[in-house]
Amino acid sequence: MIFSQRMRRTAIKIEGERSSALDLARGRLVLMSGFFILVYMVFAVRAFDLAVIQGRAISADDGVRIAESAVEQAKPAVNIRRADITDRNGVLLATTLKTSALFADPYLISDAPGTAGALAKIFPDLQYGEVLQKLQSNKRFVWLQRSVTPDQQYQVLQIGEPGLEFEESYKRFYPQGELTAHLLGYGNIDEQGLAGIELSFNKYLSDGHDLKLTLDVRLQHALRRETLKAMEEFEATGATGAIMDVTTGEILAGISLPDFNPHDPGAAGKDAIFNRLTLGAYELGSVFKIFSTAALFESRDVPMGTRFDASEPIKMGRFTIHDYHAEDRELTIPEVFMYSSNIGSALMGQAVGTEALRSFYKDLGLLDPLDFEVREVARPLVPDPWREINTLTASYGHGVSTTPLQLVTAVSSIVNGGYVVKPSLVMNEQTDTGEVKENVRIVSARTAQRMRQLLRLVVTDGTAKKAEVKGYRVGGKTGTAEKIVNGKYDSKKKISSFIGVFPMDEPRYAVFIMVDEPKGQKHTWGYATGGWVAAPAVARVIASMTSILGIPPAGESAPESRFGESLKQYVSAKEGH
Repeated sequence: MIFSQRMRRTAIKIEGERSSALDLARGRLVLMSGFFILVYMVFAVRAFDLAVIQGRAISADDGVRIAESAVEQAKPAVNIRRADITDRNGVLLATTLKTSALFADPYLISDAPGTAGALAKIFPDLQYGEVLQKLQSNKRFVWLQRSVTPDQQYQVLQIGEPGLEFEESYKRFYPQGELTAHLLGYGNIDEQGLAGIELSFNKYLSDGHDLKLTLDVRLQHALRRETLKAMEEFEATGATGAIMDVTTGEILAGISLPDFNPHDPGAAGKDAIFNRLTLGAYELGSVFKIFSTAALFESRDVPMGTRFDASEPIKMGRFTIHDYHAEDRELTIPEVFMYSSNIGSALMGQAVGTEALRSFYKDLGLLDPLDFEVREVARPLVPDPWREINTLTASYGHGVSTTPLQLVTAVSSIVNGGYVVKPSLVMNEQTDTGEVKENVRIVSARTAQRMRQLLRLVVTDGTAKKAEVKGYRVGGKTGTAEKIVNGKYDSKKKISSFIGVFPMDEPRYAVFIMVDEPKGQKHTWGYATGGWVAAPAVARVIASMTSILGIPPAGESAPESRFGESLKQYVSAKEGH
């Protein structure tokens, strides 16, 4: 009994202790719960303050700035001003001007259809549907017009649309238009060069360095005018020309026709974009006789009166070499040259030898791609393997295709006294102009003098009489070659050219014009050869050059015999010659 009571009291005591512990735990849990609820309420109040109360202030005060920041990040960076390009006299050929560009933030456009219609009226080149599509874009920045005139900008502002904005940008301009298009080149809308000097010196110009070219805009005008006149007169498909300082290799003028507007090259056809001067490889015909004749003098040192039998065509395998105007007799070297005998020139090439002639052409730079500041250059087409028949035909410009600029450079290297020059288009203002680089010689002074005599004879008594400019002693060589069409020579399609050099007593300038597929005219008795097509055009260019550059005519007492008259002793006194 006593034990039972004790047990009951012990159980009650234990139960009381348990109840007390549970109450203590429950109290602590309530306290902690209250603490977390309080913290949560603090965070909730703070969040409400940021999201609602202060959020209204952000929307009202900072929303525009946030949107503007997003737009600024979307816009492309403004280009650094691209440097100028000038001719040798400082005349601007290419420059960059600051202009306005129109863009839109579609998010802020209130009336997309109305705005699109208004813009299409202001800018004729914009299409309503295209503009409307841009204005409904999800982007925060869209270009609408990259070049805006002040008047157009005023009209846009009159629309009163807050989503239309302007940005100052740069645009490339070519003040001379198509005049220098092929050599100068052009760029894209982001002012990155895509062709010509603009491409070759893209980084240099982009870094802000001005560039001066060797071109003379005055001579460029004269060359283009007369070449275009010849092209139109003879209904040709194209033409090209160049003026070079034979002592330095500087290009004073260079054109290719048809040409194009460098502000909109995309509108030009492939024929207009194509640079015939450096990218066209042509069989240029008898102008190559300059090189085979010089090779003969240099390798054999034969007398001027050496004769070659041109009485019969040369037959080798399936090939037959004949003359355009056959003399049917033995010809001296001056006669071969002035009558432009293919047979005589082929025999000269044979006397020089295959390896020697090929090496001579290679040293002149006729067989390899041109090393030039403009990247658009062609690889010459050369026989491979080079056989004996190729030596004969290459002697008169048949079977070897090279660029017009390479031809002008090679001729300059012979007539200037025999010193190799390289064509240059960028002025080197660190050296004296007019200085011949005498480190590499291709022919001797004697050979150079002989060639000058022959070139003068061609104009006074040969195939280029129409190239004569009284008082300036022009020398040169004509060339007429059949074009290759579908792998075969087409006698109805020709390349007619003339390379003129003056003054022959001390050569300074070489002038070349080539006309592509000229057609004979009534006043030329149906002829479309180099003597009828290109020689007169070169004469007109030279006449303009003497006036532009202030070159005085030679005095009456100057010894003409040094440059051609003395060679007449090697020319047979035959009627019609």
